[in-house]
Amino acid sequence: MKKRKPNFFRELFRSFEGTVGFVILCVMVFCAVFAPLIAPYDPYDITQRGRKLQPPSPQHIMGTDWYGVDIFSQIVYGARTSLTVGALTAIGVSVIGGFLGVTAATFGKGVDVLIMRIVDFVMVLPGLPIMIMIMTYLGSSFWTLVFVLVVFGWAGISRVVRAIVLSEKKRGYVEAAVCAGASKWYILKKHLLPAAYSVLVVNAAFSAAGAMLAEAGLSFLGFSDPRVVSWGKMLSLARTCNALVLGAWWWILFPGLAIFLASFSIMSLGVASERILNPKISDRRE
Repeated sequence: MKKRKPNFFRELFRSFEGTVGFVILCVMVFCAVFAPLIAPYDPYDITQRGRKLQPPSPQHIMGTDWYGVDIFSQIVYGARTSLTVGALTAIGVSVIGGFLGVTAATFGKGVDVLIMRIVDFVMVLPGLPIMIMIMTYLGSSFWTLVFVLVVFGWAGISRVVRAIVLSEKKRGYVEAAVCAGASKWYILKKHLLPAAYSVLVVNAAFSAAGAMLAEAGLSFLGFSDPRVVSWGKMLSLARTCNALVLGAWWWILFPGLAIFLASFSIMSLGVASERILNPKISDRRE
């Protein structure tokens, strides 16, 4: 009898980390989509500013910053930036890394060697200094940030996908399909791509979390789009204005907590997804 595949969402909600990660992420996505309705103030409107460095109060539940901008409103609007960066980076690295990984494993030794040498070259580059150089030259825009994160994020996924596809090619049913005269494209579509799909889903989650942390780090260093609100930019302004010295702990605590919860939720979903889609790999790690 053919073994039934487990329902992904049913298995996801059976795990504690999967449920917690899903709930937190849904709340953040909801806040990002409906930010104008949820945020009590518009952080982009200079007429909606209160007293500077006001601690948490009924009027400003997370306080205000040096410029009198409501922290909670910035957190809500900042979710748009962080989640969008994470999603676009995850899609970009999955498409590029997955395509090159499958290509390297499928189309002969020459192509494999060429792609893997490119992967090796990208992986040994000092990412942070080069990211800073690129953003200094091209400008600290939203799309430049996504571009540099994708450029330095696809190589690892490509190597993992290549290894999975090479392993799958040695399985009996794939060799039987080759002996039966199946075309390379048929084998790729029917057997190799489904094997790589689960790995891509899991790695996309980890890439999204990593991209959100990288965005926060680069924004903290001052390499962010000045036209948009982001959690990393909030921390950067807090550092510039000496928030700790001034006792404005809320200006640091709440953006930092938002970054932690966002990355934690996506990482939790990634771990739970790996246990469902790749149980053998997950058991090996444990």
